[in-house]
Amino acid sequence: MSEAEPLSPCVAVCVLEPASGYCRGCFRTIDEISRWLLLAREEKRRILAALPARQAKG
Repeated sequence: MSEAEPLSPCVAVCVLEPASGYCRGCFRTIDEISRWLLLAREEKRRILAALPARQAKG
């Protein structure tokens, strides 16, 4: 049985914060957003794991 593909954290609030470089909605960088469909599962999981800390920094 294969593992499920991690879902995109996009919430359709697509505005990049100039100071942090993170999207206000999903807290990913533009590079992470643009490459999401091409990334390996492990890389997607690594990004998803980093999002709560990014969000906490606000």
